[in-house]
Amino acid sequence: MNSAPRFETTEIHDADLDTISGGVAVAAASGLHIEAGPLAVCADLGAFASAQGVAAHANADIVLG
Repeated sequence: MNSAPRFETTEIHDADLDTISGGVAVAAASGLHIEAGPLAVCADLGAFASAQGVAAHANADIVLG
């Protein structure tokens, strides 16, 4: 008796994954990097919306030295 598990494989396309996971309907991102002498400022913003909801992020760094 063969007790090895059986696996079936199937091909799935990106469009099929979008309907399963909800896909991303709208997305936007922006970034900024400024250096002046010993000072550096970096910032970024991002947001996306899908059928599951909306998410956003923001990040800012100031480096002196």
